[in-house]
Amino acid sequence: MQILKTDVLVVGGGTGGTAAAIQAARRGVSTIVVSEFSWLGGMLTSAGVSAPDGNELAAFQTGIWGAFLKELQQRQPEGLDNAWVSFFTYDPRVGADIFADWVAKLPNLTWIQAQTPLEVLKKGDRVIGVRFADFTIFAKITLDGTELGDLLALGDIPHRWGWEFQTEWGEPSAPIAPNTLTKTYPVQAPTWVVVLQDFGEGLAPKIPAPPHYDRAKFTQAWADHGAEAFLDYGRLPGNRFMINWPIAGNDYGEGVERLIGSTAERSQFLQEALWHTQGFAHFIQTELGHFGLAEEIFPVSTTLGGNAYALHPYYRESRRLAGLATVREQDLLPKGQVAPLPISTTAQGCEIAENSCQSIAIGNYVNDHHYPSGDISLQPKSIRWGGRWTGTPFTIPYGALVPQVTDGFLACEKNISVSHIANGATRLQPVVLGIGQAAGMAAVLCVEQACQPRELSVRSLQNALLEDPIAPAAIIPFFNLTPNHPDWLYWQHYYLNAPEAYPSSGNCPIRTLPHPSAAPPNFSGTFHRHAEQDYTIVLEKFCEPNQVKEEWALVTLKPEVDQQLSQHEHGDAISIFGSINFSGRWILVDSVFPSAPAYKG
Repeated sequence: MQILKTDVLVVGGGTGGTAAAIQAARRGVSTIVVSEFSWLGGMLTSAGVSAPDGNELAAFQTGIWGAFLKELQQRQPEGLDNAWVSFFTYDPRVGADIFADWVAKLPNLTWIQAQTPLEVLKKGDRVIGVRFADFTIFAKITLDGTELGDLLALGDIPHRWGWEFQTEWGEPSAPIAPNTLTKTYPVQAPTWVVVLQDFGEGLAPKIPAPPHYDRAKFTQAWADHGAEAFLDYGRLPGNRFMINWPIAGNDYGEGVERLIGSTAERSQFLQEALWHTQGFAHFIQTELGHFGLAEEIFPVSTTLGGNAYALHPYYRESRRLAGLATVREQDLLPKGQVAPLPISTTAQGCEIAENSCQSIAIGNYVNDHHYPSGDISLQPKSIRWGGRWTGTPFTIPYGALVPQVTDGFLACEKNISVSHIANGATRLQPVVLGIGQAAGMAAVLCVEQACQPRELSVRSLQNALLEDPIAPAAIIPFFNLTPNHPDWLYWQHYYLNAPEAYPSSGNCPIRTLPHPSAAPPNFSGTFHRHAEQDYTIVLEKFCEPNQVKEEWALVTLKPEVDQQLSQHEHGDAISIFGSINFSGRWILVDSVFPSAPAYKG
């Protein structure tokens, strides 16, 4: 067995683990990332969920997440706004190539593939390394970037699995006592994603029915939406479709506790989950005719997935660390339009000061839970902004990454210290990228400062994230302050120093000015205001001898455009530059031009 030594070891090539490894290596320390699969990126790539949710507004596109979006825009000529579930859908191969290219540019980052952890090595209460089948790797700081928090179990690091009840933290949406749902589904249901392709009528290779196929499970899948809208939910470029559908679709949670059981139990669950998705794909083909398995999307796997099927399921929840701080539902709920900043009220560790802001990552997704039995009632945490619904912003405190007792260790995935209820908002791809980036930076600072994660100055971590030369990351969320604004860094630091002054509106006290458009308007028509933050444009087309009018929703991700749209009156003539999304029936507006006289036809 080969013995390796490194400063930072990241186990697992998931979304957070990938970001952590890249950030640590960019800072200059020796780093090793060990992944089970031949792709890095987890949810964003190998799990096939190439339709990220949350942090979609321009002001929240920072750090490694923002850099990833810019790379996607450059590498995917068809554009990213293809579906209605997300503004960003892409070929998973493009995402995997981005991460692989970033890793290849870092000579101090070693990527080891096809290995899973077998043992966590400890000296007292300190993690010192991990044993794999072919390697034992010793590290100063070890990060758990696995999909299911495997190092937490292997290292006997205190953690949680399943529901918490109201008596524990007083979460308003938590159940009062165990019930059928909590017993049947201790965590959210995973989904094994498949990518389908439109081959044309009669041309798609047949998808066989799996063992134990039950057509009745899927008959209501698109009953409330229609087949076209169902497919457009996850439309990708190239007439392909990501199938990650919660309604009588391919979510699978039967016996989900087997994921943390024996190797045989986990393998059995995974096989059933894959068969369930195969059954759904077979049903779609049988009902809709010309859709088959997309060709050569994922690499051939040594386990179950590959080609059209993702390499592993999309895990929405894992084991969850018992950390110095725990993110609860009430920490995510808005007071106004944003959740309050996490402020330490008691000193923990020698460098975690009282009354200081502990934020190290931002998110804004709604609280979204998936169970095969249906939705559960949760406290609202969304607002209308930019002509559509979006989640209210929240932040992740540094203490959620740090174990209560164990040293030499950080969590960097869905396995942070978070309640089962709050996990519905913290589990999404962009916020997990931010968590991973923060964890990777924290690990480096611990190496540089020769300290343990619990001793690390949180302010030094915040400063390093804000001032990173390659991918500076926001840690205070604002709707109206984008990272390219000249005062962005000033206001980030201002509210770190005065967290009690953080505005409940989520808007920084700056004047948002429209940027000159790089292109002339490509749409003109009549502006319709249906309600607050609910806009459409009626486009005027003259196709002799008839006049044809088409109505499209107007949405935007840019704060200056949001401000301009909010100031228009019903019936105004409006000219815009933007792009049409046929799946969502909207125009994504990039620029608004001065109004012309209203159309009087």
